[in-house]
Amino acid sequence: MRGVVIKSTGSSYFVMSDNGQKMECRLKGKFKIQGISSTNPVSVGDYVQYDMIVGDIIGVITDIEKRKNYIVRKSTNLSKRQHIIACNIDQAICIATLAFPRTSTGFIDRFLVTAEQYHIPAFIVFNKIDLYPPDLIESLDELIEIYNRIGYKCLITSAITNQGINEFNDLLKGKINLLVGHSGVGKSAVINKIEPSLNLKTGEISSYHLKGQHTTTFAEMHPLSNGGFIIDTPGIKEFGMIHIKPEEIGGYFPEMRALLPQCKFHNCTHIHEPGCAVLTALKENRINASRYENYVNMLSDEGIEKSKDWE
Repeated sequence: MRGVVIKSTGSSYFVMSDNGQKMECRLKGKFKIQGISSTNPVSVGDYVQYDMIVGDIIGVITDIEKRKNYIVRKSTNLSKRQHIIACNIDQAICIATLAFPRTSTGFIDRFLVTAEQYHIPAFIVFNKIDLYPPDLIESLDELIEIYNRIGYKCLITSAITNQGINEFNDLLKGKINLLVGHSGVGKSAVINKIEPSLNLKTGEISSYHLKGQHTTTFAEMHPLSNGGFIIDTPGIKEFGMIHIKPEEIGGYFPEMRALLPQCKFHNCTHIHEPGCAVLTALKENRINASRYENYVNMLSDEGIEKSKDWE
């Protein structure tokens, strides 16, 4: 039988067959998937073949179909291993807030770079707009202008006032959507607004730390009545990049990518070289200083694969 993995707990996999039936399954032996070394050989979104053993209520996954795409981050426990967040997705959406809890632009930009790395369209949804004081509204407007200018669509939502919920629903329609964000940014709350029947658990924000508590334990795919699917993920504290070389990172910043052919040196780091088109654009305010700062910080990320000649 054939189906898609809709939930993974690490030891068990829940598969939805092509006719909509759900079945708990386990892996048959050890899998090596196209040379991908990860902490989870099977991920939510994988299409699998599975068998039912007579007298057993648990299926056995016998084969994993070739993936259209996947998106990964550095494993939190094993620094040189990757964790596949999800695969076979149409678009990735970062749910962010400027407060309660705050999502840094460093997190957002690492998410965007990872999506670019795996050729997955990315969007940003700024949630909890009902809680923003006037100064944060101004900051949000400036941030949206920055991301819109380089080609990333941004939405503003509130599960309390319903602002932007219809637009968010339209964004998800007919697509397989991966949702990521910190704990407490309100992923489950906005999903419940779109699909109340899911009744996903929502959590409270710590008044002391202004951080959310984990309410989603495992990544899980949910069907939507609008014809789409959402893959809800556990809150991510940091979006650690992996399997990316420092000389590649600039190419994953759209505003920098357009300038790379104009740099004097083909291996320009965009930090100190003469004739660097990126540094010129930075001085002329054609590249946002915060985005550039995040680029520089990424060069020293633990998961970056530096070659011997990279300085």
